[in-house]
Amino acid sequence: MGARATDHAVLSPYTASLSPAEAEAIFARALAGSATAEDARCFTGHMMIEMARMSVEDGLVMPLHAGAFRNHNPAMFERFGADKGYDIPIATEFVRNLKPLLDRFGNDPRLTLILFCLDEANYARELAPLAGHYPALRLGPPWWFYDSLNGIARYFDQVIETAGLYNTAGFNDDTRAFASIPARHDVWRRASANWLAGLVVRGLIDEAEAADMAPDMANGLARRAYRL
Repeated sequence: MGARATDHAVLSPYTASLSPAEAEAIFARALAGSATAEDARCFTGHMMIEMARMSVEDGLVMPLHAGAFRNHNPAMFERFGADKGYDIPIATEFVRNLKPLLDRFGNDPRLTLILFCLDEANYARELAPLAGHYPALRLGPPWWFYDSLNGIARYFDQVIETAGLYNTAGFNDDTRAFASIPARHDVWRRASANWLAGLVVRGLIDEAEAADMAPDMANGLARRAYRL
């Protein structure tokens, strides 16, 4: 049976390791209506680690989407509602924020944590080295603003040399704009073929190797990442 996925959409991939007593105290304050913003931050970070623990136990794949400032335009939000108020990328930090989670589960091959980010500058600086090192991590594809011909080309340039192709999750799509799904996958496959052809022309791989890699980039990487 293929693994289902749990999804998180957050401003920051913050994780925190709380003791059971600390977590229960925050939960009690929340029930009493006296929890603080710092309580909420710490408890959310704690629950991220709990999600990873449960994913290890039940075999679910855990995507983590970070770096979106939701509903940035209040006039559009008021007129059209949730998820229609224009979501804008913000700078995101992973190395420190994910460390408590990775300290516990980063080396556990039973966990697959797929990282998605809207902070394009983060790809080469943090995400590629993290995905290249930790067995539990896979790097999700460029999404939203960057699943374009130029965005995908920049992604390959910034990520593959450090992370390695097989530490990425290929291409998947969670859009609610269903009519765009075939076009987006078509762009990814054409961009992937163009990238592979460039490697062949430059003598970095031969045509046989490119032919082996192309099906993985089309769907094999995604199938393996999501255990399908």
